[in-house]
Amino acid sequence: MTRGRPIAFSPDEAASAAIQVFWARGYDRASTRDLLEAMHLSRSSLYQAFGNKEQLFLEALRRYRESLIGRLERRLETAPSAMGFLEKLFCETAGEAGSERAALGCLIFNSASELGQRGDAPSQQAQQSMAAITALFYRAVVRAQAEGDIASHHDPDALAGYLTMGMAGLRTLLKSGMHGEQTHQATELLLDGLRR
Repeated sequence: MTRGRPIAFSPDEAASAAIQVFWARGYDRASTRDLLEAMHLSRSSLYQAFGNKEQLFLEALRRYRESLIGRLERRLETAPSAMGFLEKLFCETAGEAGSERAALGCLIFNSASELGQRGDAPSQQAQQSMAAITALFYRAVVRAQAEGDIASHHDPDALAGYLTMGMAGLRTLLKSGMHGEQTHQATELLLDGLRR
């Protein structure tokens, strides 16, 4: 059996370029041509390295999720308090109002909204990514309860879902152009819900 020609490009760089395309255009609107141009690949190289567009999206979203969750986990681990971690995360996100970053949204939330409950592999990957965010918030809530900053009688699963819903809503509002004062007020109201 003969092997194909060795891959003569960086799969990491190509995947990073694909992430940017899916992030900006979404799964459905990102054409194979868009991806090939951004990744500087031929069609055969794309298929050899990643398979088809669906497989490339799965790889791109996996990388994005692992990078994002990894960064947030490290921030939570080193934060003086879990409540401080949550406050800083939401306030920093609100502070992105009006920026190019805010206009892009979050690839995970964008994908979950776009793909919904199709039942195909991309939508399942988006749901798994949402679950990973919720799991991170769950760990933060449990730690904040242990530290006495969130009342222990609150259900941590419910609060983790509340935080995921809040972050998804915040990212959507930022993407739609909500200005800074509104986002900060909404964020303060959301965080107040944790302290009650």
